[in-house]
Amino acid sequence: MSPRALGYWRPGDDPGRRTFVTLHGESGQGFAFEGGGDLASVTVAYETWGTLDAAKSNAVLVLHALTGDSHVTGSVGPGHQTPGWWDGIVGPGLAIDTDRFFVVCSNVLGGAQGTTGPSSLDEHDRPYGSRFPVITIRDQVSVEVQLSDFLGIDVWHAVVGGSMGGMRALEWAVGVPDRIARAVVLAVGAAATADQIALSSLQVRAIRSDTNFAGGDYYDTGHAPYEGLAIARGLGQFSYRTEEEFEARFGRDAQDDNNVLGSGRYAIESYLGYHGEKLAQRFDPNSYVVLSEAMNHHDVGRGRGGIAKALSGVKVPVTVGGIATDRLYPLRLQEQLVEFLSNADPLYVVSSAAGHDGFLLEIDQIGKIIGGALRS
Repeated sequence: MSPRALGYWRPGDDPGRRTFVTLHGESGQGFAFEGGGDLASVTVAYETWGTLDAAKSNAVLVLHALTGDSHVTGSVGPGHQTPGWWDGIVGPGLAIDTDRFFVVCSNVLGGAQGTTGPSSLDEHDRPYGSRFPVITIRDQVSVEVQLSDFLGIDVWHAVVGGSMGGMRALEWAVGVPDRIARAVVLAVGAAATADQIALSSLQVRAIRSDTNFAGGDYYDTGHAPYEGLAIARGLGQFSYRTEEEFEARFGRDAQDDNNVLGSGRYAIESYLGYHGEKLAQRFDPNSYVVLSEAMNHHDVGRGRGGIAKALSGVKVPVTVGGIATDRLYPLRLQEQLVEFLSNADPLYVVSSAAGHDGFLLEIDQIGKIIGGALRS
């Protein structure tokens, strides 16, 4: 089975707009992670748009969510299976204006689209698989800091992200505030809640329970745990949208007018199945596990005296936005951020029928939030 069929990018595939750099950690000592594991080096895939000014003061770092990648804007192929996930936000004259800003988006540590993750080859040319270390949001940011050093960017004009990307934007503000001038944090909270951990753990169990998972070492078997990944994605997709949207779009309709009491399916079942199968064509199941668990470990207060103390010490301006209908990251979590952050704008609330996915879909409203923050 080809690497492309296994749903991840490998050297030899068309790089598309990706650029690659291999980083060796601070002082060349490699990367030691919070969970106790380490890597001697990390290769990062990233893409850029616009031009860095002479003072290197116009750089904006865009941080993707769980199943995103470095391709924040641009067309499908060559080298990219999907169009840019924020095409309406990043580009000439848009909220993140590439005529004004030098925009960078990198694939996250643990990802499956060119940055070191479970499908990457170790020094013996074997996929890491089950041997890939446990990582956290802070570990991901430590790699992004090293990328910043490589690019020669001492201070980002802004870091911007939603969902898992919002976790990293918040971690930048708390953990390395001297490296950013502003953060934009969308549709996320200060720490993973019990509800979020519960849902994420079920998704991870679905993947690990697939008979093709092989303990995480399936790369050379010719099979992959796609059924488990599809179920995990279906669970996720359910949480990303709203009951109102599902009822309005699908209700109790049967797919293709088939008899659901026989061999047919409800339209909502077909919708969830479609999104699961679609993700399986481009994403590594192991990466879904590693990144989901990193999100479960998200807690800006860990080792910092708790959430309130960690956030109250943030001096850089932070813009926080939430989706009114988000049932995965409800507004109370963004309200908490604004309450505890010492230098936060008033909370921006986005109206949407799409729930959590509103940070990706409500281009006009999200664009106004980000554009306003970058002009501040």
